[in-house]
Amino acid sequence: MALAATFLALIGTLYTLASLAALRRFRPRAAPPPPLDPPPVVILKPLHGAEPRLADNLATALAEAAAWPGGARLVAGVARADDPAVAAFANARAAYPGIDARLVIDATRHGANAKVGNLLNMVAATPPGPPDEIIVLADSDMAVRPGYLAELAAALAQPGVGVATCLYAGRADAGAWSRIAAAGVGWQFLPAVAMAVRLGISWPCMGATIALRRATLERIGGFAPFADMLADDHAIGARVRALGLTIAYPPLVLTHAHPEASAGEWARRELRANVTVRVLDPWGYVGSVVTWPVPWALIALALAPGPVAGAVLGAAALARVALAAAVNRIAATRPLPPLAAPVRDMAGFVLYAAALVASRVDWRGTALSLTRHGQDIAER
Repeated sequence: MALAATFLALIGTLYTLASLAALRRFRPRAAPPPPLDPPPVVILKPLHGAEPRLADNLATALAEAAAWPGGARLVAGVARADDPAVAAFANARAAYPGIDARLVIDATRHGANAKVGNLLNMVAATPPGPPDEIIVLADSDMAVRPGYLAELAAALAQPGVGVATCLYAGRADAGAWSRIAAAGVGWQFLPAVAMAVRLGISWPCMGATIALRRATLERIGGFAPFADMLADDHAIGARVRALGLTIAYPPLVLTHAHPEASAGEWARRELRANVTVRVLDPWGYVGSVVTWPVPWALIALALAPGPVAGAVLGAAALARVALAAAVNRIAATRPLPPLAAPVRDMAGFVLYAAALVASRVDWRGTALSLTRHGQDIAER
């Protein structure tokens, strides 16, 4: 067992070093200029609840809409008029009076996935644009940088591309536990996706941003087919790829706001993400056991103490600290100091292991039982 743990730690250390190389293509750069004939854009923002800095996050999208030469509009949606997100939307919109920004309030449910139901209500209340209109679906907890729309348009202009999606790192908005959550997204999730894309072993589509042309969205049946899927973002990407189109990953990293104010909130959210990945890609999830070199090195040291095990642990810890520092630079965030990476890995490894056997997750207070391919069944 000690030998197996040592082997996994060494493989994980090499994987971590390779992740550093994979992240290079996502380093910040000057955004490309807009196309000569820029298409119109509509940004869809499903909202729910009083997220920290929600108005600031919305303002980054409104600023991009204001700067887009092809004309852009923003549509947000909530289920209830007394949702605190309504005030945040009004505050953000006040700074951009010239932008076509509207809020749809509709409580109609269309399935177990409340976000997709919100999207369907938003689309039904919004006049459609031309077939070449770029539809940008972005989660409410995302903040974007200048040049965001230009990068998406450039990606969609590439031959054969059907969807552009974005990687993201975490920003802590609610204290210590949100820092722990944000560090996990940046130091574990981000390099794993970058490696998967570089190696061509996975083509994730992420709710941070899903950009596609209106004609492509209509070809996959709109948003209605995803009303009972927790992993609606993954399913949208899969449907587009089934058309023979590809997924593009622009060289930018978005900022994901983290509101977790307690250990329970952090654990539930991270467990939900892990279980969703496990359901969608069981063997890939099991294979990602090599992305945890520090826990395996500690297990090896506990089972067979000695200089070799100590050296393996040191190498694993140094590699993870170097990766954390690189992510902090690329994403322009610092939820925790890079030296905290080995300790953060231990906490994340516990939830990674728990997701191997968990069958239920919590999504904003609703318990969901997952089946294969990300289908959800809401439970009371």
